[in-house]
Amino acid sequence: MNATREEANQLLEGIAGPGAQLRDDQWLAIDALVNQKKRMLVVQRTGWGKSAVYFIAAKLLRTRGAGAAVIISPLLALMRNQVSAAERAGIKAATLNSANMTDWDEIQAQVVGGEVDVLLISPERLNNPDFRDAVLPRLAAETGLVVVDEAHCISDWGHDFRPDYRRIRDLLAGLEPGVPVLATTATANDRVVEDVRAQLGDNTGVLRGGLDRESLRLAVLNLQDSTARPAWIATHLKELEGSGIIYCLTVAAAHDLADALNAVGWNVAAYTGRTEAGERERLEHTLINNEIKALVATSALGMGFDKPDLGFVVHLGAPGSPVSYYQQIGRAGRGTDRADVILLPGTEDKEIWEYFASVSFPQEPVVRQLLSVLTEEAQSTVKLESQVDLSRSRLEQVLKVLDVDGAVRRVRGGWVATGMEWNYDTQRYRGLEQARTDEQNSMINYQNTEGCRMLYLRRELDDQTATESCGRCDNCTGKYWSMEADTTVTAEVGKQLSAPGIRVAARKQWPSGISVRGKIKGLGEGRALGRLNDIGRGPALRELLDSGNFTEDPWMKRIIAVLADWDWATRPVNVAALGSTDPDKTALIEQVAGAIAQVGRMNFAGTLPVGAGAMEVTAQNSAYRVAALLDHWDWSQGLNLVDGGPVLLVTDLIDTGWSVTVAGNGIAERSGLDVLPFALASRG
Repeated sequence: MNATREEANQLLEGIAGPGAQLRDDQWLAIDALVNQKKRMLVVQRTGWGKSAVYFIAAKLLRTRGAGAAVIISPLLALMRNQVSAAERAGIKAATLNSANMTDWDEIQAQVVGGEVDVLLISPERLNNPDFRDAVLPRLAAETGLVVVDEAHCISDWGHDFRPDYRRIRDLLAGLEPGVPVLATTATANDRVVEDVRAQLGDNTGVLRGGLDRESLRLAVLNLQDSTARPAWIATHLKELEGSGIIYCLTVAAAHDLADALNAVGWNVAAYTGRTEAGERERLEHTLINNEIKALVATSALGMGFDKPDLGFVVHLGAPGSPVSYYQQIGRAGRGTDRADVILLPGTEDKEIWEYFASVSFPQEPVVRQLLSVLTEEAQSTVKLESQVDLSRSRLEQVLKVLDVDGAVRRVRGGWVATGMEWNYDTQRYRGLEQARTDEQNSMINYQNTEGCRMLYLRRELDDQTATESCGRCDNCTGKYWSMEADTTVTAEVGKQLSAPGIRVAARKQWPSGISVRGKIKGLGEGRALGRLNDIGRGPALRELLDSGNFTEDPWMKRIIAVLADWDWATRPVNVAALGSTDPDKTALIEQVAGAIAQVGRMNFAGTLPVGAGAMEVTAQNSAYRVAALLDHWDWSQGLNLVDGGPVLLVTDLIDTGWSVTVAGNGIAERSGLDVLPFALASRG
């Protein structure tokens, strides 16, 4: 018996309240899934109601004897909101995720026993060996509906390096004939749509709507000065209705801006990928309940966060693509008549884009090196890390890609080689690089366009209904935000952003697989004047390192302030410069170290030089980097150290922290003195 629109509307009332009615396009999707058992790709703007479609379809299929629906969602935040919505509609939902692993057996038994209507899982679960081997085949055989949320991640052209999403293809391939599949996304251009459709099957139906958001008022302010942008936000935040999100491109920027806004009286909090799961949930609720003015967030707060009355989204720094930007601004104004969307791009944006591009899929020789060290015996990621020049996170990502491609397999205890031949798809990866570059250029053009901003974004996402200007953005209305900021606020924000110094944590343990091992001794916590990507301090520090032009005014005042604020147990009595393979850098470091020794009346112990013929160490993998650094410096010349207190080891830039760690440990072992690293800048 076919499901009726009346049945579907009754379920919608449980989700959205009395009197709620499905729109024609929503019913079209439900009818295709439930009555026609089709595969559908739904590309609709944020707030269209995609979750209502798949919950209602799941329940209608269940009442007709189908198995539980499987919904693959990217974030725990999304799962929490979906489960709440399901319960309001009388739909029994459960999740399998890393936070409830002890309940997996019970939940799986409920699914098999017909007690669960909807099972939500993260794409990462598809790569768990036990889940993949024991649970996934049963789900594929018994499920009544598969839903892939944020389906653009399936596509190579999503190029966000989420290999776990690619494993969804294995699940789809194992489905029984006639099992409907729904893929949903709000952000997909023509290229992504065709790629996803091809993976779902040639007979997949596509339901694609317009991407205009009538509540959004888009604007761009080009303020070149790095401190002016936070000051502008602090000044004009009072003009933004309700509560909202302020997006930053980096974790450091999010914390810096949150600290600056709190310093001038705003109630905000930082929310990043480093925020613990429990704290994330608490912060989400404070924003949902309007207990704070804003969350200052990275992209970690994105897919799945649902606050219909979110009043504004501000970006301090531009995302690298119109797709990402549209997705993030789509959090605002879902249930309001107006929401302000403001972009404040920065000169550092391109450098940040380049960094994220640099950690995409590695070049072929590195992947071949990884494949060459894999055997039929399981090796952990830690063991592999000592054999391949990839950071831990990138190594894990590459292994997942190779797993999906069939070249390796994840098992208990680590990873094994399958013996299957693997080809590096050079053309594909070059295509992804070009796509990334094109999108970055498109984002720059968005900032500079004199036309309708919403129309520009819609066309970049290949919205076929994008024919008319929105009439709401700054260019359409001719109403532009004032560029001015309150002078008192500007001074306070500038003071906060240029506050002396940051802490640099000491490395505690040597990496595995090298000649030294165990705990690292002799090094204390370090300090740096600031981070290169700091909102306030970054540009000046970058200029100092690039030019090598160290002048005592203003730099010594800043250095003295950091040293005065350093809560060391024993004051240093020695200052040493850490030599570099670049003579200009060595000269800069020696100049800074000598000035510190003179002002602080400390012993200048000289420079620890690099060895003859030493080359710059570029490896990012910890084991590789340390192995190269162990023989990097010339210890035969020694330092002119005096007893009585620690050594302040001065360098220009702390990146991974291994250079000052290896050199500092060597000084400590040879002298018996503690070493405290000090850098002009930190990259982290």
